[in-house]
Order: sequence, then C-alpha cells, then structure tokens
Amino acid sequence: MTLPPADPPSVPAPRRLCALLACFNRRDKTLMCLHALAASTGLGDVRLSAVLVDDGSSDGTAEAVRGLFPWATVIRPDPAEGALFWCRGMHRAFETALRTGFDDYLWLNDDTMLQPDALARLLASRDRLRAAASGPVLLVGSTVDAATGQVTYGGERMASRWRPMRVERVQPAPAPQRCDSMTGNIVLVSDEAARRVGNIDPVFEHSMGDTDYALRARAQGVAVWVDAGVHGTCSDNPARGTWVDATQALAHRWRDMMTRKGLPWRSWLVLTRRHAGPLWPIHFALPYAKVVAQGLFRKPFHFRRETRS
Repeated sequence: MTLPPADPPSVPAPRRLCALLACFNRRDKTLMCLHALAASTGLGDVRLSAVLVDDGSSDGTAEAVRGLFPWATVIRPDPAEGALFWCRGMHRAFETALRTGFDDYLWLNDDTMLQPDALARLLASRDRLRAAASGPVLLVGSTVDAATGQVTYGGERMASRWRPMRVERVQPAPAPQRCDSMTGNIVLVSDEAARRVGNIDPVFEHSMGDTDYALRARAQGVAVWVDAGVHGTCSDNPARGTWVDATQALAHRWRDMMTRKGLPWRSWLVLTRRHAGPLWPIHFALPYAKVVAQGLFRKPFHFRRETRS
C-alpha cells in the first residue's frame, strides 16, 4: 500500500511592518535614516515596507529614495495643498499604510538613526508587554544626542496632575516604563492599537499630534510604554533663536511662537481643550501670558514643552 505524501510543514507568514516618515529637504539625513532602517538585524520573520511623504523637497529626496529603496512608497502631495509639515505629513503616510493594512507601523523621524537591533528589541518588548496586558500597547523608543549621549526624545511623564500639559522626559531604564505622553521620533504601533486609536489628527499644524495620539490612546485603553534602553540617535532642536529663547525681544518671540514650529494657538487650543481638564482655559493661556510677562519684566522663562522636529 502506498501512502500519500505528507503535507509539507506550514511556514508562518512573515510579520508585515511599515515604517512611516515625513521629510522636507533633508536628503542626506533621510537616506541615512532609511539605510539604518534597512540594516536592522534580527528581523528574519519581518517583511519591511515604508511610506515616505516628501513635503515638497527641492533637493532630490524623493528621486533618491525611489532609486535606492524599492520597498518604500514615496508620496509627493499636490503643491496646491500647501506645506503639510510633520503632523499632516505623518497623517498622510499613516492613512496610506492603513489602507493597505500591516501588522505593525513604525513612526520614524527622518533625522533619527536607528541602532541595528532597535527594531527587533522593540518588537520583542511589545510582544512581552502585550502578553502581560489586557489591551494593546504603544511602545516608544528613546534617542540620544550622538555627541553628548544626552537623552533627546522618547517617552514623557506628567510632572504634576495640576499641570497636565507640562511634561518631563523619561530617562531610559533597564526595563520598560509606563509613560503619559511621547515624542513621535520612534513609536511602534500595532495594527490592534491603530484600529482602536485611529490616525494622527491633522488638525495639528506641525507638532502636538504625537502628544495628542498618546493621550487619546491612554483614554481608549491603550497603554503607552517607553522601551528599555536606547534605540537610536537624534539631535535635539536648539532653543536659541526660537520662541523659548529668553534673549529675544518680545515682538520676535511672539512672532516665532505663532508659527507652526512654535506654539500656534489653534493647535494648542485643541490640545488643551481635549486633555487639560476643566481648567483648560488657564492651561491654554499660561504659556502666552508667561512670554508676555517675561518680555515686559525680563524674567527667566522655564516653559518645559519642547517644540517637535
């Protein structure tokens, strides 16, 4: 009697992960970022893709990415839309990836250089946290300045419940830590979490969309964690010459504060109304009042919320 041949052992489908990036005229940094992502180790069961929104670059970024990284989808929005900046660019990238559907999404700033094992560590940590939790998880990676070693971006923790919009950077530790908010330089979002929280809100003009996403996630039962250790390098944005620079004249600081890369009142209004509680009008007015007060009385200014890159 001849037995039928045995069925070949089933091979699990690879995990599909899509990195999301937005860029503008940082060709060399963007290419370095994608090279570092492509050099990620320990991803034998992961199929890597990327969606890059090029927000009108004139330095050949889009063409270079298409030529070097065939696994990356490059989107160039219609110039008639105007500049998207970080938040709306990332919203477009996330929207595009969500239409296809992936197992995981990785927010990645184009000036952030991942360590080779960073992505594998994030995935392994997220899986452990998810197994021990009762719901989906957002996992944040930390970056340091390449020259100084100082922590630049990552998870954030509320300094006081009386000051819900004032946050402090969470220092990386040997084990993952819970956090309240985050910067969007390195964030691992599972499909489960993305379906629950949705996309980055394009109501924000440049920054604050990452903060809002973390706070919305926590409100919807998605735990936000900072992973153990450091995952890459990214230089901090210098304060000199920005609206937080106390050496500037009041007129200059106010002008800079109202730009998209400052603290534009429309975005700040949405963020405080959503997340600052019943006293949100006070928290909304506070940074503007402090800038005016310092300009009039020349007192040091210590508002702690950093601008996003």
